[in-house]
Amino acid sequence: MTETVLSTTKPQPVPAAPVEIVPVKREGGRLRALDGLRLVAALMVAFYHYGGRGGFVTQAWGGSAKEQFPTLHTPFAYGCLGVEVFFVISGFVICMSGWGRSLRSFFASRVSRLMPAYWVAVILVTAVFALPVVAYKTVSPSDALVNLTLLQQPLGADRVLGVDWTLWAEIRFYALFALLVVLPGVTRRRVIMFSVCWLLAAAIAQGANQPLLDIVLMPEYAPFFIGGMGLYLVHRDRRDAYAWGIAVAGFLVGQHYMVQELWNASDPNAFAHRTSFGIILVVAFGFVAVAAIAVGWLDWANWRWLTVAGALTYPFYLVHEHLGWVAIKALHQNLGLPSAVTFPLTITLMLTLAYLLYRLVEKPLTPRLRAALNQAR
Repeated sequence: MTETVLSTTKPQPVPAAPVEIVPVKREGGRLRALDGLRLVAALMVAFYHYGGRGGFVTQAWGGSAKEQFPTLHTPFAYGCLGVEVFFVISGFVICMSGWGRSLRSFFASRVSRLMPAYWVAVILVTAVFALPVVAYKTVSPSDALVNLTLLQQPLGADRVLGVDWTLWAEIRFYALFALLVVLPGVTRRRVIMFSVCWLLAAAIAQGANQPLLDIVLMPEYAPFFIGGMGLYLVHRDRRDAYAWGIAVAGFLVGQHYMVQELWNASDPNAFAHRTSFGIILVVAFGFVAVAAIAVGWLDWANWRWLTVAGALTYPFYLVHEHLGWVAIKALHQNLGLPSAVTFPLTITLMLTLAYLLYRLVEKPLTPRLRAALNQAR
């Protein structure tokens, strides 16, 4: 994400996720460990936004987050890679979600899961930032309306939510998967061909340096979606050598992009210096964690509260950054609470708001919107 709310250029390397919230089940029950991993990824991103970067959060703290967290600001800086963990999860879940579904059903599922909470988050953040007591500038009414379409980034409009650039990556993945896999019918062979061809085409696009190819094929994000799809095939058959090969290739290519984007050891002005080993390690964590879930090693993590954690992840992800700035300023500067108290209290407040969005928005509206889209001619 860019340093300012109103930037319409491509975000800085990999800040904020994720975000896929389809119920994930194996035969006989839900993969609750995957719900827990979603929350872990969301918290990684929140740690990055609150204590692992500069930008507007500096205004919220009244000084650099590096000064607030002199030791933790460096590990917090790796939290931006929570986005890539989300993308791996998304590849896994979208592949599963599309299996056996018609194109209409797939479309209805995606729209109904993403849009209700997103629409409310856009309206909420726009309204809060328009308040006289809030120091952050809101976007224009026209751009706020464009944001409701999720097409603000390609249209060059100012963004209401800093994290929504990841949703633009998600919907491009959905479109590719829908047209090339769901429409002709999801099969193992078709998923393998799609994954291999996309990975190769993305590499070619990177070498060609053509903006249109970059927009469509997303070279820097494709390996993570592809790796997740490979791991879903592993979930279906852990002996599938092609599936394992796709997952490993996704990791090998993905870590290259992340090191290239995030390794800043030579930059004297960097907020925090990430090591190449640290970047590779965090990327590997995302792949290994999803792989462990895919093969059933984490089936023991079957606690009901993980389902709630998974449900909170998406609304938390949408609202935590910008509304977190408001909360941090109120708690730290206005009320004088120390940063060690403000940080977890802000996380708690954003999770509480996410629960309200889940209960009052997502739970009633998602099934209704899905039913309406499925019935539409």
